[in-house]
Amino acid sequence: MDIKIFYPKKKIYLLFSGLLTLMTISSVKAQPKFSGKEDLLSTPRKYTVFFNSESPKIDGKLDDEVWKNVEWTENFRDIEAERKPLPIWNTRAKMTWDNKGLYIAAELLDPHVWAYLKNYDDIVFYDNDFEVFIDPDNDTHRYYEFEVNALNTMFDLFMTKPYRNGSGAMITYNAPGMKWAVDVQGTLNNPSDIDKGWTVELFIPFWAVSIANSAKVPVDGDFWRINFSRVQWKTEIKDGKYIKLKGADGRNLPEFNWVWSSQGVINMHFPERWAYLHFSKQLSGDSKNSFTIPYSEEQKKYLWYVYYLQQDYYQKHKAYASDLGKLGVTQLIFPVEGKENKLWMEAGTHQFMVFISSDEQVYSVNNEGLIQLRKRTSK
Repeated sequence: MDIKIFYPKKKIYLLFSGLLTLMTISSVKAQPKFSGKEDLLSTPRKYTVFFNSESPKIDGKLDDEVWKNVEWTENFRDIEAERKPLPIWNTRAKMTWDNKGLYIAAELLDPHVWAYLKNYDDIVFYDNDFEVFIDPDNDTHRYYEFEVNALNTMFDLFMTKPYRNGSGAMITYNAPGMKWAVDVQGTLNNPSDIDKGWTVELFIPFWAVSIANSAKVPVDGDFWRINFSRVQWKTEIKDGKYIKLKGADGRNLPEFNWVWSSQGVINMHFPERWAYLHFSKQLSGDSKNSFTIPYSEEQKKYLWYVYYLQQDYYQKHKAYASDLGKLGVTQLIFPVEGKENKLWMEAGTHQFMVFISSDEQVYSVNNEGLIQLRKRTSK
C-alpha cells in the first residue's frame, strides 16, 4: 500500500462511530517487519538535556557561559530523510533545563534572512521560521507548538490531538511565562548583502506545558517527545523585497521542511515520530550514549504499524478492517528484544483498538492515535 501523504497544516477529519467486535486470529507465517511502512517506523533521534543551575539570558545571541558546554544536536535534514537531498543551509539546536523550565537555542545559517509577519499569533510559517513541537506525556495528544520568525514574531498553539485525527489548533493558547528572542547575523530584509544567518533562544516554563493546576517538573530520567522544524521558502528578489517563487499554476512553490529528527512523511503532526528528550540532573555528560530508548517504545512500533495500515484501509474502503488478516498482518506472536509479545485488535466499522502485550505490560492505540498503558489482561 502507498503511504498516505498529508500536507503539513492540512486538517483531516474522520467520523468515528459503531460498536467494537473482538477479533482473534491465529498466527500464520512470519512476514517482513513493518513492510511498506519502514520510513514511519524508523527509530527517531534522541538527546539528553542536562540540568543547569544557571539560566541563559534570553536575547538570541547564544554567547552565555551556560551554552558553551551544551552539546548541539545533529544538523537538520529533510523531513523525509534520505528520500530528499540534504538541506542547502545547516540548522542545529541545543537545550538545557532548570527547575523552572526548558531552554532551547537554535542556529539557522542563511545568506538572505527575511521575515515580514510581525503580529503575535500571525501564522508564522508563511515566513521562513523555526518551530518547536513538544509532547510531554508521549501519548500523541495534548501537545504544543511554538513558531518564531526572524522578526521575533511568535505563534504558539495547543493541539488536543493531531489534525489527522479530527482536531483543530487552539490558537488562543498563549504559553504563560514563555520568553523568546532572535538575533540576526547580518541585516534583515536587505537583499543587497550576504548574511550569516540568525539564532533563536526560547524559555518554555514547565507550567506552560502542563495539563494540571501546577507545573509538572521533570525528574531525573524522565523523557518527553520533541522535534524541531525549519520552514524555508524558495524566493526571488523583486523591487528590493523577497518574494516567494510561484509555479505555473500561480501558487507558491512548496516550502522546504528541514527537521532535526526525520518524520518519514511530510507532516510534523505525527507526534509518534518526534525525537526523545531525556532529562538528566547531571551537569554535563555524553548525550549520545547516556539514554537508552525504553523497551515499550519498541513494542509501540507494532501498534503504529497496524494503525497506519488501518488508515490506508479506511481511505480505500471507508471502513476499518474487521481483523488483522485483512491488513496482511499474519504474525501475532513475536519477540521484541527477546521477550514474547502478542498482538490483537478489536474493530468496528468506524473504530478500532490494537493491543500489544508482554509479561510486563499491555499498550494500546486507538483509531485516533491515542497511545495508552493498560493493566495486564488475560488473553
